[in-house]
Amino acid sequence: MAPFTIGLLALSMSVDAFDASIGRGAGNTRHGLAAILATGLAFGVIEAITPLIGWSLGMVASRYVQAIDHWIAFGLLASVGLHMAYHALTADEDAPPQRRGWWPVVVTAIGTSLDAMAVGASLAFIQVNILVIAGAIGLATMAMSTLGLMLGRLLGQRFGRATEVVVGIVLVIVGLTILTEHLASA
Repeated sequence: MAPFTIGLLALSMSVDAFDASIGRGAGNTRHGLAAILATGLAFGVIEAITPLIGWSLGMVASRYVQAIDHWIAFGLLASVGLHMAYHALTADEDAPPQRRGWWPVVVTAIGTSLDAMAVGASLAFIQVNILVIAGAIGLATMAMSTLGLMLGRLLGQRFGRATEVVVGIVLVIVGLTILTEHLASA
């Protein structure tokens, strides 16, 4: 696979994580640079691992994974998005922000990386260096997620919780899009 093609693939795989990161950044405008970089790294690592898993599953049994991956992605993204919007709408403006922990980061990263798993499964049928592709996807996602967190932080400071509600709805729409695209092509 040509370097330009790998770059385009990596960038396209990181867009969902970018969207989700904007919401995370808007939801907690008090994160410092270290927390932003750690979250971006977490998104990047998970996004790099999923095409490897997909490639491995593609080598073994891609039809079983492809049969349910769209439902898993929809469920994860919709639940994270709805929770994000609900939290933004019901949170007390004067209350200090809650510590959200790493589980929401991991769940969101997994939800946004299932398309990379499907890509990895499809790459199992052609001659590619999956390690180079997974690394490129991970690096692009880390950069895009970090940028998204910083942008979300700015938007959250400017527009408050409305940004988090909008991004929560966008995550649900991304999940619905994955689901409807798959069902339409089936």
